[in-house]
Amino acid sequence: MLIVDRSTRRSLFFSRAAVWKHVEALREAGFAVASGDEGYALAGIPEFGGPAVSYELDAPFEIEYHDAIPSTNVRARKLADEGATDVVVLADKQTGGRGRLDRTWHSPSGGIWLSVLFRPDVPMAETPVFTLAAAVAVTRAAREAGVEAVIKWPNDVLVEVNGEERKLVGILTEMEGEADRASWVVVGIGINANVDPDALPSEADATSLSAVRGEPVDRRRFTQRVLETFDTVGTDPDAILDAWRAYASTLGREVHIDTSDGEITGEAVDIEYPGSLVVDTGGERVTVAAGDCDHLRPL
Repeated sequence: MLIVDRSTRRSLFFSRAAVWKHVEALREAGFAVASGDEGYALAGIPEFGGPAVSYELDAPFEIEYHDAIPSTNVRARKLADEGATDVVVLADKQTGGRGRLDRTWHSPSGGIWLSVLFRPDVPMAETPVFTLAAAVAVTRAAREAGVEAVIKWPNDVLVEVNGEERKLVGILTEMEGEADRASWVVVGIGINANVDPDALPSEADATSLSAVRGEPVDRRRFTQRVLETFDTVGTDPDAILDAWRAYASTLGREVHIDTSDGEITGEAVDIEYPGSLVVDTGGERVTVAAGDCDHLRPL
């Protein structure tokens, strides 16, 4: 059977049985394939799932999709132990999602719950920059979807609803390696996409993209934009920091940060590579590498 590759105009030869096998595989994956006198044509793409996200994805990631899974980060860590890299574990629902400080992360159906596994050639101390890159990627995708998201240090993406900050996205980065080089990094990103806010815990002060937009977001395309931007921005530290500053709601705000060495209160004035927050306490400037940050209301 003769098939013409329209992108290269090359003629390709396949048996009818081989073509039929591939067409049926596409249909089983949820793609609509129309047949006619001139052959087969793609007529529709699934709303979500591994093959749907992989289709026309402009980033070098393999997608492993699950309708439900306890934790995409746990699965990604297992794949890392098996030697895998450049894999995205994606799920419609998590049953045991966790956030920073081992907090429960509610992950109902309709969200975008994913973990990116990769092996960067950087020291362990520099891996926090990938949390910044993930925050930039999600914020940019949200803005492209019409949601004016902002970044809260160290790992949240927020949106203002009726004068209050509500959480859209959380990021959890895990890694393993020696001091001079990371063996692998897993960046977990939890996105409240097409989730009813009533399905989220009230104490989490959370909302969803669909609630803010007033209509569902295209989860397939949103996921692709996050991965494509993460892949592009994540290789350029200067671009990460500049974009993070542009999207940050923490900078210029009075903040209170709980750290392992005590509490810090002051004005957040800058971000430094690979992800430390610079706080002006009034008497000095303190560089904070990690901590639990609260935005303080003006008196």
